[in-house]
Amino acid sequence: MTALVVAASSGTAVAQAATSEGSSALVFGACPADIATPYPHLTCANVKVPIDYANPGAGTTTLLISKSAATDPAKRRGVMLMDPGGPGRGGADYIGRLTQADASGNTRLPAKVLAAYDVIGLDPRGVAHSSPISCVDPSYWAGPQLDPDASANRLKLWKYWDDFSAACAKNAGPLLAHMGTRDVAQDMDQIRAQLGESKISYLGFSYGTYLGAVYATLFPSRVDRMILDGIVDPTPERMWYKATLAQNEKMQKRHDAWLSWVAKYDNVFHLGTTLDQTRAAWNATLTEFRTTPHGEVGGSELLSLAYGSALSESLWIPLAQALSDYVVNHDDSMLVAFAAPSADAANENYNAAYNAIICRDAPFPAETIEYERDAGRSAQTSQFAYLNMWTSGAACASWSVPSQQRVLPTGAGLPPILMFNSVDDPATPYEGAVKMHQALPSSVLVTELDSGKHTVFAGPFISTNPAAQQIGADYLVDGKLPAGDISIPGHALPVPAAASAGEPAPSAVPALPGAE
Repeated sequence: MTALVVAASSGTAVAQAATSEGSSALVFGACPADIATPYPHLTCANVKVPIDYANPGAGTTTLLISKSAATDPAKRRGVMLMDPGGPGRGGADYIGRLTQADASGNTRLPAKVLAAYDVIGLDPRGVAHSSPISCVDPSYWAGPQLDPDASANRLKLWKYWDDFSAACAKNAGPLLAHMGTRDVAQDMDQIRAQLGESKISYLGFSYGTYLGAVYATLFPSRVDRMILDGIVDPTPERMWYKATLAQNEKMQKRHDAWLSWVAKYDNVFHLGTTLDQTRAAWNATLTEFRTTPHGEVGGSELLSLAYGSALSESLWIPLAQALSDYVVNHDDSMLVAFAAPSADAANENYNAAYNAIICRDAPFPAETIEYERDAGRSAQTSQFAYLNMWTSGAACASWSVPSQQRVLPTGAGLPPILMFNSVDDPATPYEGAVKMHQALPSSVLVTELDSGKHTVFAGPFISTNPAAQQIGADYLVDGKLPAGDISIPGHALPVPAAASAGEPAPSAVPALPGAE
């Protein structure tokens, strides 16, 4: 099978060669339809970059960037690139979520930030509209997947991920060896140059915090203002492997926080008035789906849904309603709709890019026994340990491209940087944020208390933290930072009505997710 290559629409402008600093070489035009339709205010351009920066003559690949132009040209102070995380998520459409007003005229990025910046979204190399890589037919990800916890499935699951790795080596093309974060950071500087900017500001969520730190380390003189939110620990040698293990116990704690919240509203959901009771309802449902899958949804898909819903509170109400429908009324329709996996080209590209990036960025164990040993220990305190092991690194055990020397952030020569992390973030645990903060001495860390949401600034309206919004806006526009590290109160949790409309389910693949 050949790799799927999805080009941007013919209406998208193609970048010309870079000109002198201060003069943009890019002509922005129409975006691809899947971006232009929901976000008509965005414009797009294509940027050609070398596949291999060590050998620039070996060919190029094409990146798609989008732009939300500064709303007040008189107040414009520059450009701000944004990465939503993943890794493997595209930013070209994501900036539409941050910049488009809702029915009340509110935007997730504060209005004064939108007045001052051209906000630039990047689909990183190999991702979404940027010459996307692909490894397998999308049907590979159809459910129900094998139960990740069952010891009888271990050999089958190792073969599943080994086969995926082999397919990537065969089908992903020359980009596979050049998908690391170092390459993406170099792409960012190419974009900066072709935009005609001497410096760029940057907003990175989740994995995007590591990307921002790598860019800042490689190109410190090019950094203007930078926000890192939901922060990756860059210090372990096996960075992504250790990050996965660090998530498991935190994810269980966050899942239990949701179940405690469900218990608070027993008058709505009728699943029990205590954590023990709501946990029993969840565990019984999980066991039933493990034993007898409901269509495409088995235990693996339910666990993936729970993982995704733990990242913010946007799904707390509808997921609780779906669980209630099943437990109380024996109606599985809402739960199955939420948990059904996406077996389409976009999800396949995400899986291919995610694994290509983490396997290239840092080493993983080569022996399967080490994965199973560590997951087994973690499973004593977390339902998510084996799921995370399989979906967040098992492919790297047999990956065809060796890992490169990871970039350790140094903080040398950097201006002040603003960081956010919630105290109970399960995807990027707080301890890792402290490590990144120590690695970047010019940074100020803002801690959201009483919160386990993944990322803090410019979040969905349901979980907006006004203090974080004010701090972020003051920094980006006025250069004003808190005098030192500070803590802010957590945001309000949702309050359910008697019923709640359904919402789109998160990706069925956990990984290190991006901002919502």
